[in-house]
This record gives sequence, structure tokens and C-alpha cells, in this order.
Amino acid sequence: MLHVDVMDGHFVPPITMGPVVMHSIRKITSLPLDVHLMVTNPDHHIEQFAEAGAAWISVHAEVCHHSHRTLNHIRNVGCKAGIVLNPATPLTFAEEAAEAADFILLMSVNPGYGGQSFIPSFLRRSAQLRNWLDNHHLSHVPIEVDGGIKVENAKEVVQAGASVLVSGSGVMHGDIAANIKRMRQVIGE
Repeated sequence: MLHVDVMDGHFVPPITMGPVVMHSIRKITSLPLDVHLMVTNPDHHIEQFAEAGAAWISVHAEVCHHSHRTLNHIRNVGCKAGIVLNPATPLTFAEEAAEAADFILLMSVNPGYGGQSFIPSFLRRSAQLRNWLDNHHLSHVPIEVDGGIKVENAKEVVQAGASVLVSGSGVMHGDIAANIKRMRQVIGE
């Protein structure tokens, strides 16, 4: 899967890409596109990104005032729907949206700039959320993690309950294929 960070310069500082660029990406890859909307008004962008080829779309609980409605909208346009929590956002936001979500994305850095250091409290949060999901008959809901994921911490992230790992600089610096292969090996050990 290819993770696409969409930032509006309001919810998080940098501005990245919009649906036109993502549509171009869709033309050159058959990989599923995982669109992470780090934007102030995610409801205004869902249909455009679905039409541009998104397979997964996630929105931040911090700006999503009607999470169930938004998650259902994402599903209605044919995409998997995810709720995202920043590192300091209480896990109850994910718990309340979990039944309407296909996945939950926990940030392990503050959203925005790439190359940030992994926040260790993610491990506790992920384990707590995984336990809560499992105890509430929601074991099928995967936890995705985004931020600071490298070969050195990938195994402990998976052990803490995450099953979808987003890694930017952790795989992009150096030989991408070799970095991905090594990360998979470490997780499997």
C-alpha cells in the first residue's frame, strides 16, 4: 500500500498535494492508496480523493465533529474508513468511533513534517487500544501507525498491536526495497 499524506497548511503547517496529484499517482501504480487527510475540513475532500483513486481514507478525530457520519460517507464512496488520533488525543476518541471504522490510525509523531522522532508513549497507547478493541469484539479493526517507524522499532510497534506500519524516512533513505525487506524480516523474527 502507498500512504499519501494530504496536508492543508491549516491543521498542520506544510501544504502537500491535492486530488490532481493523487490522480497522477494512481495512473502509475496499482498499489492501494491510503489517503491520510490532515486537513481542517475533511468532509469537503472525501469525494475528490475517492474519485482520484483512494482505497483507504482516514480523518483526524480532532477536526471531525461528526465522526460516524464522516466514516460512513467514506465507506459510501467505496473506500475503507479510518479515524486518526494525534499522540496526545485520548484513546476514547478512537473507542467511540471504532464500530464505524475499518481501521484506526495512531500517530506516533505530531502530524506535519517528515523525519520526526518516534514518541515512545505510542507503544503503551497502541497496546491499550488493541486490548480494548479485542475485548469489545472489534479484533478485526487494525491499528495503523504513522511516524518515526524504522527498522529499529518496527518489531516493538507490531508487538504493541499495530499491524499496518507507515514508514517514510525509515524506508526512503537508502535502498527502498532493501529497507522494506529488512523491516519485514525484523518484524518476523
